[in-house]
Amino acid sequence: MMPNLKYPIYLIFISFLVTLTQSCNTVKHETEDWLIDGKLRKSEVRITDNQEIQISNGLIQRTFFIGTNLACTDFTNLMTETQMLRTVMPEASITLNGKTYNVGGLYGQKERAYFKKEWLKDMQGSSDDFQYQSMVQSEITFHFPTNTNFWTSHKKDASGKKVTFNYAHPAFRGLTLSIHYEIFDNLPLIGKYLTLENNGASPVEINQVVNEILAVVEEESAVVGSTDKMKKPHHLYVENNFAFNNAMHAELSSQATHWKADPFYTSQVNYDLLTPSIMKVYPDEGVGIKLNPGENFKSIRTYELVLDSYDRERNGLARRKMYRALAPWVLQNPIFMHVVSKTDEEVINAIDQCVATGYEALILSFGSHINMEDTSEENIKRWKALADYAHEKGVKIGGYSLFSSRTISPEHDVISRLTGKPGGAFFGNAPCLASQWGLDYLDKLKYFFEKTGFDIFENDGPYPGDVCASTSHPGHEGLHDSQWVQFQLQKELYQWMNARGIYINAPDWYFLDGTHKIALGYREVNFSLPREQQKILNRQNIFDGTWEKTPSMGWGFVPLTAYHGGGKDAVLEPLSEHLEDYKQLMMQYYGAGVQACYRGPRLYDTEETKEMVVSVIEWYKKYRDILNADIIRLRRADGRDWDGWMHVDPKGKEKALVMLFNPTDRKLEKNLTIPLYYTGLHTKAEVSVEGKGFKNYPLNKKSELSIEVNIPPDGYTWLVIE
Repeated sequence: MMPNLKYPIYLIFISFLVTLTQSCNTVKHETEDWLIDGKLRKSEVRITDNQEIQISNGLIQRTFFIGTNLACTDFTNLMTETQMLRTVMPEASITLNGKTYNVGGLYGQKERAYFKKEWLKDMQGSSDDFQYQSMVQSEITFHFPTNTNFWTSHKKDASGKKVTFNYAHPAFRGLTLSIHYEIFDNLPLIGKYLTLENNGASPVEINQVVNEILAVVEEESAVVGSTDKMKKPHHLYVENNFAFNNAMHAELSSQATHWKADPFYTSQVNYDLLTPSIMKVYPDEGVGIKLNPGENFKSIRTYELVLDSYDRERNGLARRKMYRALAPWVLQNPIFMHVVSKTDEEVINAIDQCVATGYEALILSFGSHINMEDTSEENIKRWKALADYAHEKGVKIGGYSLFSSRTISPEHDVISRLTGKPGGAFFGNAPCLASQWGLDYLDKLKYFFEKTGFDIFENDGPYPGDVCASTSHPGHEGLHDSQWVQFQLQKELYQWMNARGIYINAPDWYFLDGTHKIALGYREVNFSLPREQQKILNRQNIFDGTWEKTPSMGWGFVPLTAYHGGGKDAVLEPLSEHLEDYKQLMMQYYGAGVQACYRGPRLYDTEETKEMVVSVIEWYKKYRDILNADIIRLRRADGRDWDGWMHVDPKGKEKALVMLFNPTDRKLEKNLTIPLYYTGLHTKAEVSVEGKGFKNYPLNKKSELSIEVNIPPDGYTWLVIE
C-alpha cells in the first residue's frame, strides 16, 4: 500500500514513532507499575567481590564502597533509570565534646557534578573521621511497640532489610557509633538513622548530629538565584520524625531537613555556587545532651522516598503508601462523636446513643467536665465507672487535654532566650514540658489512663518545638538541650500510649512516633458560617487535605451546637429541623473515609433523626474498606458545578467508590470521564449507581470510564465500581 503523500514521509514516520512509544508506555504501566500491579519486590543486600555492599529492591538501589573508609557511591532510581547522586560525601557528621567529626566518607573527588567508579582508586579516607568497622544484616522492625484496639484497614506489616554499619574513633574508647539503613519491600523507600552506645568510662557531650548528608543532582540550572528560592530536587521526598509547629502538614512541620549549597561544586551553572544540591538532616537547635556510660542515643530517623513522576496525585499515592508501611497505626479509623458534657448523665446518654446508632467511640470534647490532671481518688473512680459503662456497651471512650497554649506560672513556663522571662513561645506563653509541672503532667496522664481504662487521648497543643532558657527545670539543663529533651518527652508519651492501644488525636505531625490522626486542615471560625457554605468548604478541605494523607489520618468538624460563634444557620441543632444538611455533612465526610468531630450533646433528637444516622453509618460500614482506601481527586468544589472524588483499591473487591456532589439549585445531568487507571482496571468495569445493580462499561485506552450521571439539586450521588 502506498503511503498517504498528503503529508511528508518524515511526519508519517514521526507519527508512527510517537504511537509506538505511547503503546509501549501503556503496556509498561499496565504490567509494571509498582503502585497498582501488586508485584512482589523483595529487598536484598548484596556483597560483591569488588568491595561493594548494595541494597536494592528493584525500584531503588544504594551502593557503598569499602576502601580506607566506607562511602556511598550510588543512589539509583531504578524506576526511571536515573542516578541521583553526583558526588561522594561523609555518611554523617557528629559534634562531640565541642568538636565535629565526619563519619565514613572518602576524599579526593575533584569534579562534583558527577561521579565515576574508576576515581575510587585515588580516593582516601581521613584518620580524623569515625572509621568503618563492621556490618550487620537483619530484618526491619517497628521502632517502638504498637497495639491495635480499633477498626483498621491495615492488613500486613511492612517488611524489608536493615543494614547496620558500625564505626569507631580512637578518641572515644568504648563508644560505638552505628548508622542504620532500612530498605522496604515493594516501596522506593530507604530509612536512615544513627545510634551511639557508650560503653566507655566517661560521659560524652552530644552537641549535634547530622544523620544524613546527600549530594544529589540538582533540579534546575539557574545562573543566578539563592539557595532558598531555587527548586529542590523533585525526585526525592524526605521526611523525618523531627516535625512539629501546628501546621498539620508534613513539609511545613519538618524541622530537620535542610537543602544546602555545595561551595566545592565549582562546575555548577550558578555563578555564586548557591544551587541547593546537598541535603542534610539535623535539628537547628542541636542535641545538647550528655551521654553517660551505659546509655544509648538514637538520632532523628530520616526517610527518603524516591519518586518517578512530577504528577502530584501519583506522588501523593506514593507518600500515602509510605505512611501505610511506616505508621500502620494511622490506618485505625474509629467512628466517634465529640460530646460536650457538663454532667455524667450527659455522657451516659451519649454512650447509649452511640450504641443505638452504631458509633464505636465517644470523646469528651474541650469544654466538657473531664479533667485528666485530677488524680484524686474521687475523680479516678468517677471516670473509671463511666469507662466501665462504655466498655460494657461495646463503646470506646476518650477525653481532651490541653497542654501548650496556656500558662502555668513563671516557675514552670517556657523562659525566653531573649528576655530571660516567660513568653516568646509558639503560643506566646506555654509550660515547659521538662519543668516540674510538665513532668508531673505526663505522669498524671499515664496514671489517668492506667486507672480508668480510657481508650482515646485528644491532646490539644502538644509540644510544638519551644526552646526554654530556664536553668532550674529538673528535666533539662538549659537552652542547649531544652528542645531535644522536650521533644523526646512528648514522643515517649505517645509511644507509651500507642503500645497500649490508646488512640491519639494531636494537631502536630507526630505520626512517625505513634499518633493516629490530625486535622485535615481548617479555619475554626469557618464553622460559624452558614451550613450551605460549610458544606462546600468541607469538601474543599477534604479535597485539599488528602493529597498526602490517607483518609484515616485526617479529621473534620461538624458543629451540632455553636462553635466559635455563628447564628442558627450555622448549627444543626435542633437536629430534626436540619435533617438534610445533617445527612449530607455525614455523607461528605464518611464518603471520604474521614471521621468528623460531631460536636454536641447528642447524635439524634427524634426517631426520624436516629433512623437517618443509622442509615448513614450502616452505609459506611458496608463500604468501609473501599472508603478508607486512597482518594483520587476528580473536581474541586467551587460552588459553580459538580465536584467529587474517588476511592481506589486495585486489590479490593470494590475497585472504586465515586462520590459526586451538586452545589447548585438545579439537577445536573453530566457525561463524566472518570480515570480508573489506579483501580487496576484497564478494559472494562462493572458500575452500580447507589447500589442499584451493576452494569458493564468498556474503558478506553487510558483506562477511563465514560458514564452519564444525574446529581440532584444541592445533593449528591455515588457509584461503586468492581
